[in-house]
Amino acid sequence: MNQKPVLKNLAVIPARSGSKGLKHKNIKKLGGIPLMGHTIAAAKESGQFACVHLSTDSSEYAQIGKELGADVSFLREPELSSDHAGSWEVVRWVVKQFQERGMYFDTAALLQPTSPLRTADDITAAYRLFREKKANMVVSVCEMEHSPLWSNTLPADLSMENFEDPALSDSPRQELPVYYRMNGAVYIADTEFLFSGKPIYGKRSFAYLMDQKRSMDIDSEWDFLMAETVLKAGAELK
Repeated sequence: MNQKPVLKNLAVIPARSGSKGLKHKNIKKLGGIPLMGHTIAAAKESGQFACVHLSTDSSEYAQIGKELGADVSFLREPELSSDHAGSWEVVRWVVKQFQERGMYFDTAALLQPTSPLRTADDITAAYRLFREKKANMVVSVCEMEHSPLWSNTLPADLSMENFEDPALSDSPRQELPVYYRMNGAVYIADTEFLFSGKPIYGKRSFAYLMDQKRSMDIDSEWDFLMAETVLKAGAELK
């Protein structure tokens, strides 16, 4: 029986051209290079990947991606470039495209270009955790900036009656449980698991803890300004 050649790890960087919040944010320059260039560079520098693939529907983005060192051997189909297309749906499609070309990977990493402060070291550490845990999935998270226990919804009249839980009103912040959020920077999945149909965040899924300083998600002009400020700080990201 013929064995499929395994090429280890695939990075998928999704960069469609039709972003609504901030037009063409994926190629907007941050620190002198296109936003998606930071993720391409981190992926390549990590040395974890046999292929760093930019998934885009745009020939313009594809050319920029190639100049930045990414593989763009095929463009994404239009139906996978809408606001409603899910990220994992895109990753599965990319993996299938490579399989049809005779290229098989044991893991696929989703690296969103809107997380430019994530470093090569973060990717390497996430893969180390993946191997140590023999994981199906590793997802980067960071500590939440504010505890959700001090949050609530508001009625139409904006009344704050019962807004705060009386049991927590006198609790120092340090005594509250720590909550985490997915920061969108690194997702690593075993490819067989990815097509298994099982829930993504199951028993063999683990969290890779990242610092808040590197967990910025770019979606607006303000986010760009903040990211520029942090990039100028340079060493503070380490």
